[in-house]
Amino acid sequence: MFLFFLFIVVQIIAGAAGCSITPEQTIISSPEGSNTTLTCTYDDSAYYLHWYQQKPQSESKFLLLIYKSTETVKRAEKLDPRISIRLHKDKKKVDLEIFPAAVSDSGLYYCAMEPTVTQNSYTL
Repeated sequence: MFLFFLFIVVQIIAGAAGCSITPEQTIISSPEGSNTTLTCTYDDSAYYLHWYQQKPQSESKFLLLIYKSTETVKRAEKLDPRISIRLHKDKKKVDLEIFPAAVSDSGLYYCAMEPTVTQNSYTL
């Protein structure tokens, strides 16, 4: 059985200097039991990088964040241990990894970054 992971990005614009984070893909399908990775690319202005999940007819919920300078991770309470975050500073990328993927993981995933100065958001 295949899973479908959809994700969008929140892009933050801060004054004259742009802050951005963008997904590498906007729709991902993955077979059940596989290692599934969602990736976003961020710019130098990021301090914290976040991942959120939204299920149909539900509000988005915080999953993980990673502090860029120390790579310290904060996990949501009761987060499934199959879900992790990985930072690639050299490539300016942040991954959400799910292994093994399950049908119940299907949903909308958001990557976001701090500083979050405005509420301007764009859907890709």
